[in-house]
Amino acid sequence: MDIQFFDNPLQNPKSREDVRIKQIGLFVYDDLRRMAVGLELTPFLERPSIEINITNGKAEPAGSLNVIENLSPNFSLTMHLRDAETINPYQLTAIIYYATPETERVDVDIQTVQFALEQPGEMRFTF
Repeated sequence: MDIQFFDNPLQNPKSREDVRIKQIGLFVYDDLRRMAVGLELTPFLERPSIEINITNGKAEPAGSLNVIENLSPNFSLTMHLRDAETINPYQLTAIIYYATPETERVDVDIQTVQFALEQPGEMRFTF
C-alpha cells in the first residue's frame, strides 16, 4: 500500500533552508487603498514566518504585515495602505524567515517587486 500525504508527489516538502517564494500576486481594489496580497511558497516541512513591507515612491512605509508560522504554502491577506494619496511607484518586499524565542531570526528568501497603483486589477510576479 502506497499512502500519499501530499497532493503532488513531485513537490515534496522542503527543509527550512530550501523554502522559497514562487509567486507574489496583488489584487488592487477599486479604492486603490486596499490590496489582496497572495503568496505561493514551495511546500515546507516546518512552518515559516513571513514579513511583508510596502514602501511608497518616497521610500516611506506604506504598509506592513507579519504572518507567524504560516500553515499553508498558498494564502492571501488584505493590506491597507497608509498613504493619504497615491505615491507611485510602490515597492513590496516579502521575507520568509524562521525564528523562535530561543534562536535568532534566519531569513531564507527575500523577494522585492515594484508596482504602480494606477487602476484596480491583478498583478502577478513569478520567481
